[in-house]
Amino acid sequence: MSVNVQTSGQKVQNPKWRVPHVFVILISVIILATISTYIVPSGEYERVENEQGRTVVVDGSYSTVESSNASFLDIFQSIHTGMVNSASIIFYIFIVGGSFGILRATGAIEGAVHSISSKIQGKEQLLIPALMTFFALGGAMLGLAEETLPYITIMVPLVIMLGFDSMVGAAVVLLGTSAGFTAAFMNPFTVGVAQGIAQLPIFSGLGLRIIFFVIFLSVSIFYVMRYARKIKENPEKSLVFQESRQIFSSLEKQEKVEFTGQHKAAFIVLFLSLVTLAFGVSKYGWFLTEIAGLFLIMGIAIGLVSKMSFSQMSESFIEGCQVLVLGALVVGVAHGILVVLQDGKILDTILYSLASAVGSLPSQLSALGMYLVQCLINYIVPSGSGQAALTMPIMAPLGDLVGVTRQTAVLAFQFGDGISNIFTPTSGYFMAGLALAGISWIKWVKWIWPLILIHYTLGAIFVSIAHLIGYQ
Repeated sequence: MSVNVQTSGQKVQNPKWRVPHVFVILISVIILATISTYIVPSGEYERVENEQGRTVVVDGSYSTVESSNASFLDIFQSIHTGMVNSASIIFYIFIVGGSFGILRATGAIEGAVHSISSKIQGKEQLLIPALMTFFALGGAMLGLAEETLPYITIMVPLVIMLGFDSMVGAAVVLLGTSAGFTAAFMNPFTVGVAQGIAQLPIFSGLGLRIIFFVIFLSVSIFYVMRYARKIKENPEKSLVFQESRQIFSSLEKQEKVEFTGQHKAAFIVLFLSLVTLAFGVSKYGWFLTEIAGLFLIMGIAIGLVSKMSFSQMSESFIEGCQVLVLGALVVGVAHGILVVLQDGKILDTILYSLASAVGSLPSQLSALGMYLVQCLINYIVPSGSGQAALTMPIMAPLGDLVGVTRQTAVLAFQFGDGISNIFTPTSGYFMAGLALAGISWIKWVKWIWPLILIHYTLGAIFVSIAHLIGYQ
């Protein structure tokens, strides 16, 4: 429960207008999508299964079909359908949150935070580029996104003890991972899938991608370090000052908690789990189901080495799930937008119209047009591999017609797909990360929007350079 404190002689002013809750925003978009089914002509592409077993659209197969207008009831049914369709992600988020709830209940995080913070006094700033680079490489090489959420639980209290705030802790993980995922040079879920559909050698064009990755990540690190330095000098300038102060107060109360042998054992289990995760993802192509199972095993193992009873583990697991209720449910509600567009048979019409607009542009602007289309599509299809399957069968041959190399088309998809993933409320894993850090979406947007504009500008510059040099 939140309490508004009014100091003597001061009046508490309630703003006349506040940004609506994220659910209000998402449901409003669902309503707009529903209305669109009465305005936008219905149409569909044919779809086939490619050699990799992935369902893709057939370029040139678009045709109008009988209208399938969404009803008033569909607005509300789409939310349930969206939750059912995205159940694997929703329950993955709950399992990760619950497993780390067990870790938090052991006190190991507090003990580790105090131990680490005392050892790196005076070198706090170096922690930011080192960890952001670590997370970025995970995004760039392994396509990690949801898998990095657990680190937020550790990073937020650590950076607060080092004199920063929870925004810095969340940014190190979310922004670091996103920078790598967006400017990836060998992400199997975006670059790999898109190049496969575009019939390019997998991970070809590596050299230029690495250069773009370094630039993109460096700009992101500079943005976080600049903010962190400001907060270090004056904590009251923090956008999450009250939230961070509450976390700091709770850590201060536990200052005498030592980093015990049981705590070390818990972190050994965590470390082995993360090593297993990296191996499973890279070697065997693990995805949500396998990773969720791994984290569930990890939570039980941490409870056992910490001498917790199974009842205590269960209670801690539930508490961990509660932290991520908002982020998990946002996934389902956001997916409802896609459900309305697909069932109303206007998603393909939107894609066809955007692709046609790109085809009518002068050759020198076609690459930028492709990039803009991918940026827009990502707001309604936030899945990287899903967006590749939807757009690349159209954009790759379209590029041949307008003089844009297929490698440049893949690059346009890559940046268009990734930038908004840590900005839009339709990105479920991102919203779950904010919930773990205790940061509202509104405050995050207020902090990050200048960097998002910079990222979009960098993406446009990179795509333009690739087009000018005939990137192959």
